[in-house]
Amino acid sequence: MTTVAPPLTPTARSASETSFRQDINGLRAWAVVAVVLYHFDIPGFNGGFAGVDVFFVISGFLMTQIICKALNRGDFSLTAFYLARAVRIIPALAILCGVLLAAGWFALLPQDYKTLGSHTTYSLAFLSNVEYWLEAGYFDTSSHEKWLLHTWSLSVEWQFYLVLPLVLAALWRLAPGLRAQRNALFLLACASLAASIWTTASSPSTAFFLLHTRAWEMLAGGLVFLAGDAFAASPNRRRLFEAIGLVLIAVSFVVFDAGSVWPSWRALAPVLGAMLVLMAARHSVWTGNRAAQWLGDRSYSLYLWHWPVHVVLVYAGWNENVLAIAAGLVLSTLLGALSYAWIEVPSRRLLHGRRFSTRAVTVGGLLATIALCSTGVWFLKGVKGRFAPDVELAAAAADDVNPRRAACHATGGATSPACLFGGTERKLFVVGDSHVASIISGVVAAQPAGNAGVVQLSYDGCVFVPAMRQLRPQRFGARNDCKGFNDWAAAQLAAQPTLPVLLAGRYARSAFGPYERSPNGATPEVYFTDKRYPSTTPEFLHEFGQQLTATACTLAKTRTVYMMRPIPEMPVSVPQYVARRMAWGMDSSLSVTRAEYMRRNAWVWQAQDEARDRCGIVILDPTEQLCRGPVCNSTRAGRPLYYDYGHLNEYASKLLSPVFAPVHRAPEKRLSAQ
Repeated sequence: MTTVAPPLTPTARSASETSFRQDINGLRAWAVVAVVLYHFDIPGFNGGFAGVDVFFVISGFLMTQIICKALNRGDFSLTAFYLARAVRIIPALAILCGVLLAAGWFALLPQDYKTLGSHTTYSLAFLSNVEYWLEAGYFDTSSHEKWLLHTWSLSVEWQFYLVLPLVLAALWRLAPGLRAQRNALFLLACASLAASIWTTASSPSTAFFLLHTRAWEMLAGGLVFLAGDAFAASPNRRRLFEAIGLVLIAVSFVVFDAGSVWPSWRALAPVLGAMLVLMAARHSVWTGNRAAQWLGDRSYSLYLWHWPVHVVLVYAGWNENVLAIAAGLVLSTLLGALSYAWIEVPSRRLLHGRRFSTRAVTVGGLLATIALCSTGVWFLKGVKGRFAPDVELAAAAADDVNPRRAACHATGGATSPACLFGGTERKLFVVGDSHVASIISGVVAAQPAGNAGVVQLSYDGCVFVPAMRQLRPQRFGARNDCKGFNDWAAAQLAAQPTLPVLLAGRYARSAFGPYERSPNGATPEVYFTDKRYPSTTPEFLHEFGQQLTATACTLAKTRTVYMMRPIPEMPVSVPQYVARRMAWGMDSSLSVTRAEYMRRNAWVWQAQDEARDRCGIVILDPTEQLCRGPVCNSTRAGRPLYYDYGHLNEYASKLLSPVFAPVHRAPEKRLSAQ
């Protein structure tokens, strides 16, 4: 996605602005249609997010043109440039944010409302790209519940607007003329493209959200203006450039998808396509038709309003309902048209020709008012008490995590804090991924009175299988060192070879990918030998199971080993789904069948059974408590058992205390008795 900065319409142009070009307006229509259809999961637009890159090129072209023409005339004003951008962008954005905050008071639970407040504040400060980069990846499932996710690109463009005139003005002082500008922008674009390619390989989320890896796309548009008509002088050449450009853009929308690592070199296709269309500068049926012009005029408002409509469908669970999607597309178009007619055009007319101070105070006052409200919602933690107690209790399950989780669960580096719970003397190790952090309270609560300490060794996304290596160690902008942690954990266990150990983890995630993102997914995230599997095959599961059994049997040579059956995974975040539907008077039941559970975990059970039969390990089965008959429920008496998609919350962890009781009854083995 990208911001669709409002087009320079004939009714709202100053002498300092560029003349209106219908081909650019039509290109906006191509981009916004692709983005909207991609977000509503319309077949054939799997790569519609590349519309972002098209918009960036357009923005870079227009901004470079505006600045360079003003510098050439000798009347460029930095403050006037910034204010002009604010007048075009802020009114519609601020009104959108205000409407969401007002509607959120009645419809959003405290946790959701608090998040909306913080995201609104970051969006109005044009820093939302940084906030979303720190939270999660753009293509992650959780991102589709963020009401203002699409403003990340608006922030990127605004940051570009802040820097570009400073660079161009400084260059003009040193060497007046377009040649110096062109050379400098070319070098900067090459550096940014190189950074994008390198960063995408090492940190995809960073490359997607931040300015330095996106600037080359906007600089590419600037280079088109600075090149002038050098490459597209003749009508035939212009026609050829337009045709090639539109094909490149269309192919990008069709060929790429959410699995394509983006932007990197792949973004060259839509960027080069947009550059060629701009070079062609043709009024053709492809960009100049009435529909394209109508959509292009309203592209900014369409872009602003379509995403919240999509989030409504996600919240209600209607995002796969054909009729709901069709209604969402119609509603998005209607809201975009109304925003254009009632906000964009009137605000420009009202502020056009006004004194600088009047425009600044009007726009700044609107921005400050909405930002003050959003900041209040943020700091008041979503204003609790607006819903029934049982609804807010269900919603609060999202925060029902171990109070020591942040300090004791490792998310980076190669070691764990090795926190000790329940006593001062080490008596039991609990080792694995984040699911260890979610059950540790239940393990501790199961112990009898005494000084029996439980040691937590847990690492994000890393089950304890020392021979395992991750295919994609990048997680949420930070690099995982799962292999390093497992080697370190093995050394910790070897130092105390007779203490019992409990192994727990979400093995199915490593074997199939995240259930919440793709319930039918079958893409391994790990490998063990030189052979890497592109898909989850029986051969891969057999190898993984053998490694799991071998890990348990190696440990069982000197100690008692417990292995926990996997926790049932849910397709959506349980507290959010349950609480929202309770608040909206909808059916809030959520479960998976045992058959669905076993499709992902039967191979784990088999590996654990083999370790039990061959090496005498003890199996703990939480499904005895979490599942009833053929169904594994996500709630008990309306109260969520999870704090997200698959991690048990503190309430559920302690419900499982009877399951964990056996680990405290095993005596420590003696090495001499081996």
